[in-house]
Amino acid sequence: MMHQRTQAIRAAARKLLAQGRVDVVIGYTQGTIPLRAQPYLAYTPEECDRLIWSSFCGGNLATFASGRTDRVAVVAQGCVSRNLNGLIHEKRLRRENLYVIGVPCLGMLDQRKVETKTAGRIVATLENDPEEDMGEITVSGCDAAGECFTERLKRRDVKRDNCYTCMHRNPVIADEMVAEPVTETAGGDINAVAAPWERFDAERRWAEFTKTFEDCIRCYACRDICPLCYCTTCFTDESDPQWCGKTQDPADVQTFHILRAFHCAGRCTDCGACETACPQGIRMRRLTSKLEKDVRTLWGHDPGMDSEAEPPLATYRPDDPQEHFK
Repeated sequence: MMHQRTQAIRAAARKLLAQGRVDVVIGYTQGTIPLRAQPYLAYTPEECDRLIWSSFCGGNLATFASGRTDRVAVVAQGCVSRNLNGLIHEKRLRRENLYVIGVPCLGMLDQRKVETKTAGRIVATLENDPEEDMGEITVSGCDAAGECFTERLKRRDVKRDNCYTCMHRNPVIADEMVAEPVTETAGGDINAVAAPWERFDAERRWAEFTKTFEDCIRCYACRDICPLCYCTTCFTDESDPQWCGKTQDPADVQTFHILRAFHCAGRCTDCGACETACPQGIRMRRLTSKLEKDVRTLWGHDPGMDSEAEPPLATYRPDDPQEHFK
């Protein structure tokens, strides 16, 4: 557990609730297994003792603030703060009802990468979680045969993929910060994520897309954790017209992911929550990376940086050249 950040978050949350400035603080608490954190809503100063900050705070807390009308405080790193901005723009949140407890982020870690590094053995304890990017975590456990192990892993070797290329690690809006700002970018080339798709011809792209999503079980975990998916009735549940069936037929699976990706285009902050939530380990960014790059390069738009900025796919100009705009 990142001790200093945790203590600072708890102190800020206790103060806000004790002074009656907010009705609830939305943060993270320890999950039921060592390499997981889960969303947690604190309504009293005493409940703030359960709040934590760790390298496994991978869910997007903006999802749990969306649509609320009470006064909320949200613990937010860079990507979550950008989604909060987006929700303000889309009138899912009122800025005057929102208090942002900002957390400079060192990047979240990937549970599956840790398990791969430990040869699939079940991790029972996480004994160290450093507050610096070049640090090491220490994990330990015992396998079914009773053989115990302890592994020291470098943070950089087990980071989530999106955290290698993050361009906004510090919150873009914050009413207070719990630590000093970190280097703004993680150093990776975010445009390189989309590069393989641009080299493929259409046939190869379709083959790669089909293979990527062939294990999808339509559990909707990717949709449910995403702060962009707040429609009262999702298109998957529409019956008139029925946009796609509810089966696991490849055509239905592919239609779901394509439509959802375009629904999020120009709004996605690449937070990576969908990949973390997926029980099948599907790499969603293989689909979204090219859409995100096109939005950046064609429109110069970086989602969530400004709550006043209109997403490019939600606007048009009278002189747009395409015939269907006229």
